[in-house]
Amino acid sequence: MERNSQLHRQVALMRQSLFDQGYLDEQFVQLEELQDDANPNFVEEVVTLYYRDSARLIASIEQALDKSPLDFNKLDSYMHQFKGSSSSIGGRKVKAECAQFREYCRAGNGEG
Repeated sequence: MERNSQLHRQVALMRQSLFDQGYLDEQFVQLEELQDDANPNFVEEVVTLYYRDSARLIASIEQALDKSPLDFNKLDSYMHQFKGSSSSIGGRKVKAECAQFREYCRAGNGEG
């Protein structure tokens, strides 16, 4: 029982650290509030889907970055998707980086 309590404390500290460092925002709390006895693994399932979709998007972005000339419209579209899905799970820093990447796309800035 004590070990279980320690694990819960460690998870709570890690979770708080992600908020303190700005990786997560209030949207993640809203996801947690949707979890209940009927859906005890709701957050885990949503985050797992996010990671699966993100891996696919990142692979598409990498392929698009390898092409010359760069298709900024396609890259912007990928980043728009990535920003939206990151926002939906409370991924504050990823969302901000996606927004910056999209600005580079709009400016046609391949170096950015």
